[in-house]
Amino acid sequence: MLKEFKSFIAQGNVLDLAIGVIIGGAFGKIVTSLVDDILMPIIGIALGGENFATLSVMVGKAEVKYGNFIQVTVQFLIIAFMIFLIIKAANKAGITDKTTEK
Repeated sequence: MLKEFKSFIAQGNVLDLAIGVIIGGAFGKIVTSLVDDILMPIIGIALGGENFATLSVMVGKAEVKYGNFIQVTVQFLIIAFMIFLIIKAANKAGITDKTTEK
């Protein structure tokens, strides 16, 4: 069983996945900083000095932090757009996996 596990770990797909997860985590931190520290303050100034991180509304005793939701949505859109561009470039360069195409 140990030999099979070693063979599984040594496969290229597992290593590629591990590297992708690590790079993805680092990229996520960069995008979070970009959105929280650069984009949202600029957007807030353009909209009259709003700080999106503090936007909230009380519903009964619960605080609904919709400003934070807006920031996370912007982060998601940036990451999704970057993934779109990377996949588009990979398709153009012909480095996609041909076995999954129909």
